[in-house]
Amino acid sequence: MKKWPLVSILLIGNSICFAQIKFPKLISNGMMLQRNDTTKVWGWASPNEHISLKFNNKTYQTNANKNGEWAIKLPPQKAGGPYEMVFSAKNTLTLKDILFGDVFLCSGQSNMELPIGRLIDKYPSEIANSNNPNIRQFLVPDEYDFKQQRKDFSSGSWQFANPKNVLEFSGVAYFFALDINKKNKVPVGIINAALGGSPAQAWISEAAIKNFPQYEAEAQKFKDDQLIKQIESADQALSNAWYAKLNSSDEGLKNNWKSNINHDSWAEMSIPGYWVDEPMGKTNGAVWFKKDIMVPKSMVGKPAKLLLGRIVDADSVFINGEFAGTTSYQYPPRRYLFNAGILKEGKNTITVRIINNSGNGGFVSDKEYLLIANNDTINLSGKWKYKLGTKMEPTPSQTFIRWKAVGLYNAMIAPLKNLKIKAALWYQGEANTGNPKEYYFLMQNLIADWRTTFNDQNLPFLYVQLPGFMDAKKNPTESAWAELREQQRRLQSIKNTAMAVAIDLGEWNDIHPLNKKDVGKRLALQAEHLIYGNKKVVHSGPTVKSIISQENKLVLTFNNIGKGLIAKGNTALHYFSIAGVDRKFVWAKAEIKGDKIFVSSNDILKPVYVRYAWADNPEGANLYNSAGLPASPFEVAINKKP
Repeated sequence: MKKWPLVSILLIGNSICFAQIKFPKLISNGMMLQRNDTTKVWGWASPNEHISLKFNNKTYQTNANKNGEWAIKLPPQKAGGPYEMVFSAKNTLTLKDILFGDVFLCSGQSNMELPIGRLIDKYPSEIANSNNPNIRQFLVPDEYDFKQQRKDFSSGSWQFANPKNVLEFSGVAYFFALDINKKNKVPVGIINAALGGSPAQAWISEAAIKNFPQYEAEAQKFKDDQLIKQIESADQALSNAWYAKLNSSDEGLKNNWKSNINHDSWAEMSIPGYWVDEPMGKTNGAVWFKKDIMVPKSMVGKPAKLLLGRIVDADSVFINGEFAGTTSYQYPPRRYLFNAGILKEGKNTITVRIINNSGNGGFVSDKEYLLIANNDTINLSGKWKYKLGTKMEPTPSQTFIRWKAVGLYNAMIAPLKNLKIKAALWYQGEANTGNPKEYYFLMQNLIADWRTTFNDQNLPFLYVQLPGFMDAKKNPTESAWAELREQQRRLQSIKNTAMAVAIDLGEWNDIHPLNKKDVGKRLALQAEHLIYGNKKVVHSGPTVKSIISQENKLVLTFNNIGKGLIAKGNTALHYFSIAGVDRKFVWAKAEIKGDKIFVSSNDILKPVYVRYAWADNPEGANLYNSAGLPASPFEVAINKKP
């Protein structure tokens, strides 16, 4: 093979690169473009190169600029397709299967990112019936950049919904798109640009983050590639050292505890549960669990499924010494499929090695712990044997550079700026509960920033209010999660915004509640009203309209009541509290009278403040309207506008 000099290779490569039309990842086969609006298609070619586009029996022409950048604008198109676009310059490229419909940018953190593949047991029929070429997703790669706004993504393609592809779709975004597609009979495109754990400031541009000096300084700091490399190397070295020590000192690994050894002498613990409540106490490291089960003949020789709820933090699972599955962090549901040859008739042993990095390790309560094969199910809750493999100090903290200010905007939002979109959908907030009072201002800036990015000052912005999470409390208390929900409620004062309330769709023991279908449906209701102009639809639960004082009572009136306010469950209203000027809240009696609620307590003679569903997890809050939509949590006062 002939060896070419390196300089020649580079010159040839550059010549090829710039002598051919090149598209960004978004402009590709199967793409969805926004209907009824001027459409831009763009890319790169040789400097000053002439480019022509044949589309829908018309020809459009332009020239690349001196940097090789070009763009062609198309007049507004009606919903429909599929179309082809033929681009000609020094080369000819044809893009196929193009649809015009409504395109939505779907962003935020893990509850927006969470794919339908994580919901496979909850929505089996929806997945099986998902074949729909009129619903498409573009999955933006999870990347960051602090130095510049990128012009393209490193990867990505348009995929239409079917039982295979839909497993990678955002669950919330898919169910939203499904509703919009059914109701409006238009194709729907999803731009899935979300990243688990990300705070709002990571999604704001450098220009807009200047309003927050501490975040601006952070963004400037991480423009230093060498610093990032040093931090990542140091974090990785600490992590590697921790796991190396863990594995080298784990008696379970040394003595092959995954096999069917005698474990009669091991301690016993009820599963689900945490070992902090056992004699072992608060211990980090590796802990091994075993359970013997009796398997009937009917389950043998069949593919099997093992459900182990959720485990804190990581686990590896073995059945009769054979590896069945592993998960590296605490959040995903444990769902392990294994082949027909592992189970045997009679006694079988399940072994779980748990690695707990920090906090309380164990098996999360109120989840399913089952072995399923054929039509038989074995409940795995109950007594298990356990033994400490090795005790460790908690893992060293990590920097998580990818979550720092500006980085995600530059890499995951900026490349979209030439694309016309119908609206932005947002599900985020968990990562900002450490400082909830700044959230309104962060999101006010983010919304304005994105409207500038997409050159649309009226761009609709639909978002999800945080659901209930964590333990319920018996008495009124302060709550960072409730405070952040209140900041989210306030965002509705910004024009062309709408909030989907999800307070009743959470799970106390899971920051990633599984019910993404109703979240998508509630976002779709808001879209029907705000975007599609259906003023008859009941799009929201009750929202506070006014508050007045009447003797020792506070009287609240509400909008969005449908045919009336209701206390779900036909019981008394729950989770109202009031306070005087001292802001010491007590539980209150609340009564519905028409579109009003009268709130009072014998302990507060001159009430000033009223709260509803003000808690991390306001279990039992039951104010709804006749359409079955819940009221948003709130705090209002007689001297403040609701």
